[in-house]
Amino acid sequence: VQLQASGGGLVQAGGSLRLSCAASGRTLNSYTLGWFRQAPGKEREFVSAIRWSGGTTRYADSVKGRFTISKDNAKNTVFLQMNSLKPEDTAVYYCGKTRIVWSEWINHKQYDAWGQGTQVTVSS
Repeated sequence: VQLQASGGGLVQAGGSLRLSCAASGRTLNSYTLGWFRQAPGKEREFVSAIRWSGGTTRYADSVKGRFTISKDNAKNTVFLQMNSLKPEDTAVYYCGKTRIVWSEWINHKQYDAWGQGTQVTVSS
């Protein structure tokens, strides 16, 4: 499976963006797709994840109520709708895949197939 993230950009605080993570190759039925972000000088940080089969989701506390993860089975794509954006959301956003259990979804080391990432910049 190869993943390609897109949809980033420059937005003012309070604005919205929708990121896409398009998957190609194998079926995603056995995978969880996760969004992580990485700001300069910081570790890669968990944002949200969704299990392809069943649609179970998980969010970081910092984005709960503002971000929504979803998927389109027909397009083999996962979306991250980001509303009420804050300057601290500025980072490169990556999507990855894993087969790990729910309790480990926040661990970026359990994911692979990272794409090149997409830059999100929120101005104050």
